[in-house]
Amino acid sequence: MNRTRAGLSLLLWLSVAGTAAADDFRISVEPSYPPDQLQEVYKPLADYLGKATGHRFTIVAPRNYHFYWRDLRNNDPADFAFSEAHFTEYRMRRFDYVPLARKTEPTSYVLLVDPQYADRGLNGLVGRRVVSMPAPSLGFALLAESFKNPVSQPEFRSEASSWRDGVEMVFSADAEGAMVPEHIARQYPNLVELSRTREFPGTTMAAAPSVPEEVRNAVRDALLTMHEDESAYDVLAEIGASGFLPANAADYDGAENVLKGFFGYQRAD
Repeated sequence: MNRTRAGLSLLLWLSVAGTAAADDFRISVEPSYPPDQLQEVYKPLADYLGKATGHRFTIVAPRNYHFYWRDLRNNDPADFAFSEAHFTEYRMRRFDYVPLARKTEPTSYVLLVDPQYADRGLNGLVGRRVVSMPAPSLGFALLAESFKNPVSQPEFRSEASSWRDGVEMVFSADAEGAMVPEHIARQYPNLVELSRTREFPGTTMAAAPSVPEEVRNAVRDALLTMHEDESAYDVLAEIGASGFLPANAADYDGAENVLKGFFGYQRAD
């Protein structure tokens, strides 16, 4: 009888211990889709990390880039951040985030235009409507860099709710051009590539300094081996990646410079 009770007590203790070991973590993502769609896109990634690490992950889906930028500057609580290189370096320099892994594909943006506006190059877009996701998304920042003369610029329109939505606005004649990530531009050969930006490290998963090292390592390992898991192919496809590579802090040097012209930006100490 005593052995039975002892066995039950051990099982109960193991159960409680296993439950206690599973912690909750929040992943902040960029608002590159409306909030409900953001959850649909990134929940599979959160579920995959949960299965691979034994912890629980939830997605923080900001309403838009205005709120995202405000929350980022205020260092609102987020255990992990999955973001483009300029936001990654911003968090690294000010809030000691640690880059873990980045999408294999580097990030670059392409300015697509309706063919009838392609002959004159960038000058042909002066005064024309060019759509992008709002500031300070990387696409908007790089678009603004392309037209530095304030009297010779397109009409920048930032009402797109997703990068693909910008392309649809060109097709519907609501805009003459759209700034989109390179992997989206490849899907629209009937539009003309007017310019292409320099490359940045791919979208990066970074951890807040409060995250225990063993959890950071578990998340990093899960991402780096993700391409080996056949069940994760759909997850990778959803976020537009073929896999992940190790992220090195030096790779992001200077990436945040594109934020200098935006409201609220301050240099790191």
